[in-house]
Amino acid sequence: MHRRVILALICVFLQTVAAQRSPTISYISQEQIKDIGETVELVCSVQYAQDYPVLWIKTNKDAANEQVALSTGTALIIRDSRFALKHDTASSSYILQIKDIQETDAGDYQCRIQISVSNLVSAEVELSVRRQPIISDNSTQSLVVSEGQPVVLECYANGFPPPRISWRRENNAILPTGGSIYRGNTLKISAIRKEDRGTYYCIAENGVGRGARRNINVEVEFAPVITAPRPRLGQALQYDMDLECHVEAYPPPAIIWLKDNVQLSNNQHYSISHFATADEYTDTTIRIITIEKRQYGEYICRAANKLGTVETKVELFEISTPNINYPGLRWAGASQCYFIKWLYATLSFIVIAIMA
Repeated sequence: MHRRVILALICVFLQTVAAQRSPTISYISQEQIKDIGETVELVCSVQYAQDYPVLWIKTNKDAANEQVALSTGTALIIRDSRFALKHDTASSSYILQIKDIQETDAGDYQCRIQISVSNLVSAEVELSVRRQPIISDNSTQSLVVSEGQPVVLECYANGFPPPRISWRRENNAILPTGGSIYRGNTLKISAIRKEDRGTYYCIAENGVGRGARRNINVEVEFAPVITAPRPRLGQALQYDMDLECHVEAYPPPAIIWLKDNVQLSNNQHYSISHFATADEYTDTTIRIITIEKRQYGEYICRAANKLGTVETKVELFEISTPNINYPGLRWAGASQCYFIKWLYATLSFIVIAIMA
């Protein structure tokens, strides 16, 4: 009799202890990293939760208030055929399966035991989805700066794993920082030179896909620089001659030719032409037509933009023998030869006609 009372008391004690045990989560999957299109299973094992609903909830890492309930108990709430829920009664585990993983599936998944409205037990597992880099819009797109100014080129990219950023120049030219490759989000140039202008490549890589690349055009404004390929040229009277100068500048400069402080223009004595080979390069030529005595002397080639004005001189002097290295002279000589042949043929025809 005594023994029965003791056993009854023990049973009541055990039941009381069991009733006082709080529901707990004994296991939650570790962080999962998957590729797009793969399948993942998130496991949550609970104890002493048979009287309470167990939920899977997806939370937004950047906004904790944004939550989407995926399941409650053994029922799936979300209407997406990619999602499935399994309940293993032996281990009291709730297994959330996601097939054909998409980038939007990345986030924190919370397993929650809802004891009451204000009382809950939860644990989280993060699902990360590998995705190829995408260069952000807040990265530098193009730049126009004046020579000598400091410059900072920025490049940022999204993706998982976090992308690594590197910099290159067109044709693997040397970077202003030295070397052909620079790694980091920002490329700093303390004082940019006109030689630093051109296309810079921001490259984002993380081992997923082919990576991403942005072409950043850097234009450097600088005062004109003039060179004369032939600063002294000789030519005989009554022949043509071309005077040339090469101009490098940005923005493109205004170019004029002068003689005796008078600006020259196109007329029967002069023909001026400009050939822009690129935004920064211009070749300009003035042709002196059928040279007269007064046209010998110094000619000034002058170029100006908002950053400065420069000029160079080209001298034309008289020689007794025509300059046969001048292409125009060769053309003129050939024309004279054709004219003589034509004149000879015409005269021969006339003589034959008269004799007939």
